Amino acid sequence: MKLIRFGEAGNERPGVHMDGVNYDVSGFIRDFDERFFTNGGLQHLGWMVAEHNGMLPKVPAGVRLGCPVASPSKILCIGLNYAKHAKETNAPIPTEPILFMKSTTAITGPNDHIMIPKNSVKTDWEVELAFVIGKKASYVSEEEAMDYVAGYCLHNDVSEREFQLERGGTWDKGKGCDTFAPLGPWLVTKDEIPDPHKLRLWLKVNDKMMQDGNTDDLIFNIPQLVSYLSQFMTLLPGDIISTGTPAGVGLGFNPAIYLKPGDVVELGIDGLGVSKQNVIGYQQ
Repeated sequence: MKLIRFGEAGNERPGVHMDGVNYDVSGFIRDFDERFFTNGGLQHLGWMVAEHNGMLPKVPAGVRLGCPVASPSKILCIGLNYAKHAKETNAPIPTEPILFMKSTTAITGPNDHIMIPKNSVKTDWEVELAFVIGKKASYVSEEEAMDYVAGYCLHNDVSEREFQLERGGTWDKGKGCDTFAPLGPWLVTKDEIPDPHKLRLWLKVNDKMMQDGNTDDLIFNIPQLVSYLSQFMTLLPGDIISTGTPAGVGLGFNPAIYLKPGDVVELGIDGLGVSKQNVIGYQQ
C-alpha cells in the first residue's frame, strides 16, 4: 500500500494512493501516527481498503499532500553513509554509523517550499531513502531488524552547511531548520519494495541532474541501522530514519553550489514517487 496524508498543513487527513488516484480513508482511520502502527493499523487498513474497494471517496485533484506519517517522536539521520559521498567530501569511511537528529518541526509535505533560513548562505540538498519504524524496537538483532520496518519514503535532508560544519558542536544546527525535512509523497509499505538496497535515487536543481545514485552504495544497510540505533535508544512506531545521501550534494562541488530563492528542487526514488520544492527566502 501507499499511504498519504492530505490537506492543509496541521490539518491533514489519512488516505491511500492506488492506481494513480488518492483516496480518503479518514472515515475509518484517525491518522497514521504512533497509535496506528502500534495497534496493527497497517493490517486493518489493508483489510479495510480491500473490503471497500471502489467505495472510498476520492481526494480532489490538486489537494496538498503532507508528510505521510503524523507526529513522529523523532527523525534519526545517518551521515556519510554512501561510500561515494564520503569520498566527495574528503571524509574517511565511517567505522560505525554517524548519527544526528533532525527536528520534527522541520517536517513539511513533499511539494511544500524550502525556506532558506535567516542569515543562511550555504543551504544544500540531499536526496535520501527514509524508512519508518512499525513497532517498538529496543536491542534488536540484525536478523530480526526488518520485522520492525513498516515501509519507506522519499526524504530531502535539506542542510545548511555553515550552521552544520562551521558553528561548533554537532551537525544538528544545520539540519533542523523550518522546512528542512520534506517527506513523501507516500509511505510505501515494505511488501511493495522487494529490495530497498537496490533503488535508484536522484535529485535535480533547476532541471539539472545533481545526484544520481543507488542504495547499493550504502555503507550501513537498513538491518544494520535498526539494530545499531536500537542499542542506544528505543525506536517508537512512526519514527523516521533517514539513511544518508549519495554523491552530488552542493558541498561536494568545486566551487560549492548552494540553493538560492527561485531555485526548484526535484527528487525521486524508484517506487517511492517524486517530490518537488520551490526555494524561497526567509519569511517570518
